Amino acid sequence: MARSGDESRTGELEPSAEAELLAAEAIGGLIEFWGFKRQMGRIWTLLYLSDDALAAQDICDRLQLSAGAASMTLAELEQWGVVHRLRKPGERRDFFAAETDIWKMVTHVWRERELRQIERAQAAFDRAKRLVEPLAKAKGASRAHKVKLARLRQLAALAKVGDALARMVLEQGKLDLGPLRNWRAGAASDEE
Repeated sequence: MARSGDESRTGELEPSAEAELLAAEAIGGLIEFWGFKRQMGRIWTLLYLSDDALAAQDICDRLQLSAGAASMTLAELEQWGVVHRLRKPGERRDFFAAETDIWKMVTHVWRERELRQIERAQAAFDRAKRLVEPLAKAKGASRAHKVKLARLRQLAALAKVGDALARMVLEQGKLDLGPLRNWRAGAASDEE
């Protein structure tokens, strides 16, 4: 539900402002679920729903945020490329607008976050396999080492599939689950 005092405010607001807060809270919750700060989702949504760029003070007033919290969050949103700082002629203050191409936003975040994490996992699995492989292939190797190597290979294969699926979505805008089904079938046969 709403946070930061918005729950008590929604009954007092005109319908458009109430709808804005409801959407901001919903996106804030989703963003928080994905590991980002709730305020990032709230601010982006407010800007996305606005027909014009907003000044930081307007954002603070509408979302009941402190100037410091808004400033830090806006800076983070700018770094992610989902909010843009603008100047208006005759104005000394900065204004902010949301990136409105949602696909562009999603792909940027996936490239910067998910793909990098998958790449780190792939590197770790490859290193782990190299450490265990001599132990598992040595004469008289224990079952534990053989099982560990087989499962590390499964994890490495899954990371490779995840990387391929993520790149497919990013580059083609579609997802073919065939590679995941193939991995699953191979993993099941390795366990037998």
